[in-house]
This record gives sequence, structure tokens and C-alpha cells, in this order.
Amino acid sequence: MFSPVRPAAAVACLITLSFPPSAWAQDGTPARETAPAIESIAAADLRADLFFLAGDEMRGRLAGSPEGRLASAFIKSRFERLGLTPAAPGGSYYHNFNVVQTEVGEDNGLVVQYADGLRISKERGQEFYPLRESGSGAAGGQVVFAGFGISAPELGHDDYGGGVAGKVVLILDHEPEETDPESAFDGLVTSEASAAYRKLTAAQKAGAVAALLVTDVHNHPDPGNFTADAAGYWPETPRRGGRYTLESRLNRIRIPAVRISTALAENLVAGTGRTLAELARGAEAEGGTAPVSLPGLEVMVSADVRREVHTARNVVGLIEGSDPELKDEWVIICAHFDHDGAEGGVIYNGADDDGSGTVALIEIAEAYVEAARMGRGPRRSVLLAAWDFEEKGLLGAWAYAENPLQPLEQTVAVLNMDMIGRNEEVVVGGGRRFRGLDIQSSESNDNAINILGTTRSDDLLSEVQRANGEIGLDLRFRYDNHPIQLLRRSDHWPFMQVGVPALFYHTGLHPDYHRQDDIPERINYEKLERVVRLVYQTSWSLAQRPSGPATISMR
Repeated sequence: MFSPVRPAAAVACLITLSFPPSAWAQDGTPARETAPAIESIAAADLRADLFFLAGDEMRGRLAGSPEGRLASAFIKSRFERLGLTPAAPGGSYYHNFNVVQTEVGEDNGLVVQYADGLRISKERGQEFYPLRESGSGAAGGQVVFAGFGISAPELGHDDYGGGVAGKVVLILDHEPEETDPESAFDGLVTSEASAAYRKLTAAQKAGAVAALLVTDVHNHPDPGNFTADAAGYWPETPRRGGRYTLESRLNRIRIPAVRISTALAENLVAGTGRTLAELARGAEAEGGTAPVSLPGLEVMVSADVRREVHTARNVVGLIEGSDPELKDEWVIICAHFDHDGAEGGVIYNGADDDGSGTVALIEIAEAYVEAARMGRGPRRSVLLAAWDFEEKGLLGAWAYAENPLQPLEQTVAVLNMDMIGRNEEVVVGGGRRFRGLDIQSSESNDNAINILGTTRSDDLLSEVQRANGEIGLDLRFRYDNHPIQLLRRSDHWPFMQVGVPALFYHTGLHPDYHRQDDIPERINYEKLERVVRLVYQTSWSLAQRPSGPATISMR
């Protein structure tokens, strides 16, 4: 519930006062303490905010749009009114970062020169096309097959082995052991190591001058229509909202990089006496594969990828901790405020995705302020963060993880809320959005919430279970190692990649997911209230405990 307004300075002062720590048992286990002001989190307040944030006038809050900027301004105004401390540089509530849109230029080419002097120029869109992550420029040389193109020292995996300096590398997409639940590469979840920009960065670091990416035909049958794939990758009419990536990522990549057809790749590897599928099978070797030279040819690559830079902004407000020894440690509570925008008269309101998490963030901020007014502030500091550009690749959260406002070693945990206002529902014929999920009714999930990330931290599992004691939701822990990829599809994921314990609160996918019927009228506000109280209670316990939760290493 929103309390009467006080001057921001007065509220901020209240938040930083020193309050008695929570009670802890002699054995170090937390006493059962209800978070102060938890009853202030109310369905009516959540509903009022969500009908504004996900109303038609907000036009779906597309990242980079005027409505997206208005959404961030709305969140900032609420943080400011509550008296949260501006957490970004310069005393701002806006944590700025740059994103890039790319478009293909005219100077793209690929030439194969054979030992007998024959030179064949390949046609863009038929046999190759430049990657969005590519640097612009030209380079060439002998070609080596470098497996999946992954360098992951922490996993003892390296596909380069010192043999690619000055060479053009041919690498596979995807990753080894991707269908193995026990894979070191995050089990069934697609690992970060397989991302194209990471592979290109690794190839460049190993000394490669250019990169050719091709389908892993051992695990993925050739789709057989490379022309259609190329047209979809660089469409004549850009997709709604466009594609973006972080400027900081693209600035690291200087080498030209293109995707090539499997037919062209088969031609390039012919001199090895092995097929592309045989080489791909060998790339599954534990620890990586040794680079294989492709004799009898050289390849020259030129790429022309043009970049347009835009400024984006997260919204960040801090509840300052009261304990002199713990206040420099932060708990982050977060959600994303962008969605899919509008197309003509069709509005993708995004009430559940992720208006529900955003209004929850505001309500939790109000509860912390109310707790301070009661004389009970958190021992650790709590950062309330609303991320931008989530729908474009978790870019706001990645920007923070790469440029944090407080050292990540002092970030105790991240609690992320994304789609917390409905019931999970998977219907027959739901399509690829629900691939791998069991058919289930909304009624069967009426009191359920999915908690992801607990397999990476036993401490966080215990905390969320303890927090749920008086709330009584049906906690389900089923999606951490699952082909639906939910674990990597929201803003907790970047933090897990840098070793910060993180939880993802998610009431589940449903038929209105990324559809125009994801509207405020369909939110279950009574359930949303209970979920928000669960997150607040978990965060409170984390902010009070003597030590932060431990993390289990990523697989």
C-alpha cells in the first residue's frame, strides 16, 4: 500500500537509520521473522499500477520507443517519491547503457581460392551472409576447422589449441553434448559459451583473422533452404522493434565473420578426407578438438555490417542498509519493464510479461520504505532495479552485470520477477513457444509458482522455502535443467553467469504469452499479491542474515 508522501530527504534519512538486527538462533539459523510491513503489499495497489503501465496508451512499452521511455520515467518518479536513494552515477535513477542496431551493407564477399589457382566468388544470400556480430573489414588466409569454436577454461574446454593464429576458422554453431542432461555446458540449457559473439571473441583472442560459422549437422539436420535462412536473418522489412545487441559486445569484435551453407562447408572440408558430419562428431570430444587444417584452399572474407547506436536506461533505486558492517553488501530485486510494442491497431500490452514484475517492484519498494518508517530497516542494502531491453536479449541486465554499480563480490543475491500474475497453462497445439512442456490446465496451477535457480544454491532454496511458510504457495522446482530454456530466458541469467546467486520467480507460460490478450484484466491479483509477498519476505531474510548464500558452480 502506498503511504502518504513525505519529503524525499526525510524518507531517505529514515531508511539509513540504524535498527536492531533480526533475531538469529545460536546455531546460526534464522529465526522465523515476518518481514515488516508485508501486509502493505496489496492486490488493489498492484492492480491500479498495472492498469496504467499495461494500458493501451502505453502501446506495449517497446524498448527504445517513446512509450518505453515513459515507462522508465514512471518507475523513476515512483522511486523518487518514495525517497529511494538514486543508485546510478551522478545521483541519477537512470543506469544508462548503449545498444546497437545493425544493418547489412553492400561490401560483403567470400572468395575461395584453390591450389590450382581457381578462384570462385560466392553469392551473398545463396552461400553465405555476414553475421550481425561481425566486424567490418576484409581478411583471408588458410582455413582450419576449430570444432564448436568454444574456449571455456573454467570447463577445461578449448577448441583452438594454439593452432589458429593468422588463419580463417570454420566453426560449428551450438555446443557439445547439448542433449545430455549431465553436460558440463549447463545440462539441457543452452550455455552462454555457445553464443556467437562469445565464439567470435574467443576466435579473435586466439589469433584468427576471420570466422566462418556453419550448422552443427551432427546434431541438427541441414534445414536445406539456406536462401530462406539468409532472407530471414537480414529481412528486407525489419522485424517489429528491430534487433539489438550491446555496444560493448560489438566493440570487442573486429574480425569479419559470416555464416556459410552446409554445401559450401562440405566443399571446404573435402580435402581432409572427412565429411562435415564426421568432423562435427569429432568436435564432441571431451575438452575440445584440435584444429584441423583444410588443405588445398584459402578463403578471403569481407563483411560490411553497419551499426547505429542508441542509449537505453535501467531504473535503479537503493534502500540503504542500517548495519555498518553489512550495508555495502547488496540484495538486488528486479524485473523488466519493456515488452513487444504495437503493430498497427494491435497492442501487445504485456500485462503479465512483465508489467506484473514491474508493479511488484514498486510495491516492494513501498514496503521497505514503510518498514523504515516503523523503525525496522534492512541490515544490508537493497537495490530495486527495473531493466530495459529484456525482450531484445536481456540487454539491460547484461549491461549491469558487465558494469555493476557495486562490485559483484558484494552482491549477495538477485531475485528476479518475470511473469508472476497468471497461472501456467499449456494447451494442445500451443506451438513452439511451449515445446517440451507437459499439457496442463490453468486450474492445476492455481496456487503454483515456478522457482528457478535453486539447483545453483542450496541456501537460496532454503530461504525461499522458509519465506513461503506463512504464505502457502505451491512452490515448484522443475525447470532449471529443461529444454524449454526458461532458466536462461530472463534477467537473473546474466548474474548467474558471473557467479551471483539468483532466483527467478515465474508463475508460468500461458496462451496469451507474447500475444495481444496479455492484458491487465486477465491478471490474478490475489495470487500476484501472495507472490510479491513471497519475494519481499525472501529478500528481507537475505538482507538480515549474517552471511550471504553460497553458490554451486554452473555445470
